[in-house]
Amino acid sequence: MSNLDIAVNVLSDKETQLTVKVPVGTIQGKVEGRIRSLAKTAKIDGFRKGKVPVSHIRAQYGAGIQQEVINDVIRDTVFEAMNEKKIRAVGVPNIDDVKLENDFLVYQATVETFPEVEVKGVSEIEVERQTASVSDEDVDVMIENLQKQRQTLETKDGALEDGDEATFDFEGSIDGDKFEGGSAENYRLVIGSGQMIPGFEDGMKGMKAGEEKTIKVTFPEDYQAENLKGKEADFKINVKEVKSPRLPELNEEFFELFGVKEGGLDKLKADVRKNMEREIKNAGRNQVKQAAFDALLEKNEFDVPKAMLEQEINRQREQMLQRFAQQFGANPNTFGADMLPNELFEDQALRAVRLGVLVSQIIDKEKIEVDQDRVTAFIAEAAENYEDPQEVIDYYTNDKQQRAGIESVVLEDQVVDYLLAQGKVTDKEVKYQDLLAAAQQAQL
Repeated sequence: MSNLDIAVNVLSDKETQLTVKVPVGTIQGKVEGRIRSLAKTAKIDGFRKGKVPVSHIRAQYGAGIQQEVINDVIRDTVFEAMNEKKIRAVGVPNIDDVKLENDFLVYQATVETFPEVEVKGVSEIEVERQTASVSDEDVDVMIENLQKQRQTLETKDGALEDGDEATFDFEGSIDGDKFEGGSAENYRLVIGSGQMIPGFEDGMKGMKAGEEKTIKVTFPEDYQAENLKGKEADFKINVKEVKSPRLPELNEEFFELFGVKEGGLDKLKADVRKNMEREIKNAGRNQVKQAAFDALLEKNEFDVPKAMLEQEINRQREQMLQRFAQQFGANPNTFGADMLPNELFEDQALRAVRLGVLVSQIIDKEKIEVDQDRVTAFIAEAAENYEDPQEVIDYYTNDKQQRAGIESVVLEDQVVDYLLAQGKVTDKEVKYQDLLAAAQQAQL
């Protein structure tokens, strides 16, 4: 038990004020100790080092030393006081009204507290759980996509069609006058990609290398350049080269690119199917988690401490800066925080903080503990994607920080299971691609 005298005043459901009294003797002893220590090392004109009288140090530096000690004592005792009174603080306490009163140092500490929220409406939650299966057609489409990722381009004598790449010059004009950004040389475009304004790519279809043609197109009403909105333009086009994509053959050389040395196409299809089934399992988990958490949030709206919101905004901003740095190969400090204002993150941050509070309350109330068997299975499943699964398993199993991250994910999954068991769940069969898209949207 500490020697502090602590009074608690709950200002609101998210703010508490502590009045803390610290015996003056604690402060006086530390002040005297620092004064004597300084006297041994101080260099003051007229005195030899280590021979400065303590009374001189006290007179000249006593007030400053006392203030330093008071600051240190407050710093040390405020957290001791919060621990003793079991205050779940958020952020740094605000200290004020500091005074020496009789035999005590007295101060007030106002702190935002972790919200004590009663989770409502769990039994009323309605969740749509999407499921999907991998068809033979899905596998064939995936293998074709793998081929497209490694396709080559070959010069073509024939006419341009969807999927072909054209290299061409173009010159745009409106009522005979050229406009800024309307011309280019040796421009490369895949027909059907939708990069150009509507009608442009369709107008090029059928053209061959060496052919010139003028096409008419109309800029959309919502075009970004104000002076071009809704305007009809002529584009003079000179096609210099046409190339068509060529898919690699499904042969041993292609199969080996994906680690298939025996079994040929059948083995590749089996591996692809296994990966796709793993994808939809993860996608299904993410989709239903998002749906369950959205339903929970709809039933529970409450204010959150500013400190919690600010911390989450800063966390999300830092994540985005890291993504920018990785994408552009730059130092995160290159992108200043001022280019990502708080308003950009407020809605998502508020959602994340509220959800964190609700999940924490459910875990505490229902006494949910992380299922270590599920953690082991989660790690093993994730390791299947790697060349040496055991190395990955050992890494996540033995690294406390990495394992803690996995445990956090599994614990969230267990909360989702609880919510689904309490609420109403409707299963809906969807296509493989639709489930992946729903899961990706859930992560945004």
